[in-house]
Amino acid sequence: MKTKFIVSAILLAGLLAGCEKDQQADMSQSVEQMPMEPMVEAPAAAEEPSRFDIYADVGLTADLSHLTDNQREMIGLLIEAGKITDDIFWQQVWGDKDELLNSIEDPKAKQFAFYNYGPWDRLAGDQPFIESYGPRPPGARFYPEDMTRSEFEEWQQEGKDGLYSLVQRDASGGLTLVPYSEAFESQINEIARLLVRAAVLAEDKEFAAYLILRAEALKTDDYQLSDMAWMDMKDNPIELVIGPIETYQDALFGYRAAFETFVLIKDQVWSERLARFAKYMPQLQQGLPVDDAYKAEMPGSDADLNAYDLAYCAGDCNSGAKTIAINLPNDEEVQLAKGTRRLQLKNSMLAKFNQILMPIANALIAEDQRQYITFDAFFSNTMFHEVAHGLGIKNTLDGAGTVRQALKEHSSALEEGKADILGLYMVQKLREMGEITEGELMDNYVTFLAGIFRSVRFGASSAHGRANMIRFNYFSDAGAFTRDPETGTYRVNVEAFELAIKNLGNDILVLQGNGDYDAVADFVAEMGNVSDQLQADLNRLDSLSIPVDIVYQQGKAELGL
Repeated sequence: MKTKFIVSAILLAGLLAGCEKDQQADMSQSVEQMPMEPMVEAPAAAEEPSRFDIYADVGLTADLSHLTDNQREMIGLLIEAGKITDDIFWQQVWGDKDELLNSIEDPKAKQFAFYNYGPWDRLAGDQPFIESYGPRPPGARFYPEDMTRSEFEEWQQEGKDGLYSLVQRDASGGLTLVPYSEAFESQINEIARLLVRAAVLAEDKEFAAYLILRAEALKTDDYQLSDMAWMDMKDNPIELVIGPIETYQDALFGYRAAFETFVLIKDQVWSERLARFAKYMPQLQQGLPVDDAYKAEMPGSDADLNAYDLAYCAGDCNSGAKTIAINLPNDEEVQLAKGTRRLQLKNSMLAKFNQILMPIANALIAEDQRQYITFDAFFSNTMFHEVAHGLGIKNTLDGAGTVRQALKEHSSALEEGKADILGLYMVQKLREMGEITEGELMDNYVTFLAGIFRSVRFGASSAHGRANMIRFNYFSDAGAFTRDPETGTYRVNVEAFELAIKNLGNDILVLQGNGDYDAVADFVAEMGNVSDQLQADLNRLDSLSIPVDIVYQQGKAELGL
């Protein structure tokens, strides 16, 4: 099939296209001390930027020298399991991967389809970049493509909003549920076999127990016990997140979880520096800028913060904008019982800071405020974003269920916006308490502003992109920053910036607690757009050929296994 490109549409949509940021010597090293490439200046303008060149290549390596032979062998098994989750993810969001890729003649378009897990540009509002394909089905392959929202809503079926099943048509044309363990039975059995083999090699008993429980969870579609076990792990040097986790891919209802895998190597030194902040969760919950009813739930204080190097990722987390921090588990019952774990992926963060955030800052942040753009601020803003997922409210005040169930496809964008805002609130409070003393609060503010420009480029199909559009417009209306029309650069106005943090935090928590789907839909529609001025500024970033995001060259060979 001859491949044709919708260049003008994609370039425009792409410029519309989650979780990421403190000058803290006790929490992190300076950028210069870290064994990564140096920061880069904004590149010279390119004459004809190609949409197919929006990603910067990053070799995904990690120091494995401190690991034993058994642990190194175990990592290889976990990577093999991850490759299978990648295959399942292709089936969830597209179908037959090889059939698609073999039909594309242009090598750059084929590579772009591989990065995007289909013919739709994930960082350009899911616009098709091959002419013969229409819009991406909002329900991906979780639902029949011809199913309407009303048909689903009228369907009297228990568990139809479950995380771990496909909705398909039966022989008579009606709707039926197919559990993941049945739909992907052969792949799941192989993943489980690899996890059991890895458990034999694991030298940490709690990690070995988790691998066994996770293997069983994959075969039964019941993940809560393995999530509890994952929360109890503290000392394992190797980390694994595997299975159907996030619901971002289900743009129809936000119900169904997509498969993914992270294989991580723990940085013990950085993790020890972060550990002390988890104990303040109950105190920070009590101080949230909202009425008491919206902060009555108390998060577990057994949560922990750790830093890792990403060794391998596959599936959902490898599609579109790459994850630089993780906050799990998503199960509200587990969160209330044990809190969450926050995993900061520092090698991925530094790659994005050097190759994307600094060039953006050089182009769009006022020259006299660029001194406040620091990797330490980028790291801590990202870290506290993840911590802040554990704050707020998980169940609606009317007792009808969880916030996620009530707000459906808007829940992810609102939750990401909440985490960004409450993450800054946490930085403010911890500085007031004397727990963060190094650097300046201004570092976090200005780096946060630069980060909005970075994430808003992820587009409307990304929960993080929508959250950033909302926050940019809210902050702009509040005068939290101003734009110099002569230089085209932005500066933080501290007093208004801090008031906007408080007010937006309150607004989001109220919307979540009320569980009012229509009110949230109106809020997203009103605030989740890109103005002409912002579009023009994003065009400038494109003309400078600043990458939108990164892609990984990864696998056992890159790790020396």
